[in-house]
Amino acid sequence: MSFIKEFEDFAMRGNVMDMAVGIIVGGAFGKIVSSFVSDIIMPPIGLLIGGVDFSKLAVTLKHATTNAAGAVTPAVTVNYGSFINTIIDFLIIAFAIFLMVKAVNSFHRKKAAAPAPPAPPTKEEQLLTEIRDLLKNKK
Repeated sequence: MSFIKEFEDFAMRGNVMDMAVGIIVGGAFGKIVSSFVSDIIMPPIGLLIGGVDFSKLAVTLKHATTNAAGAVTPAVTVNYGSFINTIIDFLIIAFAIFLMVKAVNSFHRKKAAAPAPPAPPTKEEQLLTEIRDLLKNKK
């Protein structure tokens, strides 16, 4: 089998296509959650703790400098506010996935807990039932 044919067979399998769709949708979901956290959740939290904008929280390790030629060397900062936003993004995404997995597991449990139809009687049971019915009719 040629390399290209083997790759085509791999890429066109149903599981690979489903996985690709899941990754694309997951990426879009991540962007939505990031926007939700940075644009909706964090501003009220920042307001509650004194008007802090979390996206701008940083520790400056080295200030920006300008050399003799006028070239600016940017400041070196540790952006811990951005890190806090990312942690909250992660927690919201993890919680959403937890709820989704919990719902799927609940659905599977309900499906598995459904009673199975009763097994048909064996030949011996059928014969014994017939004998019982014949004895009842004799009386």
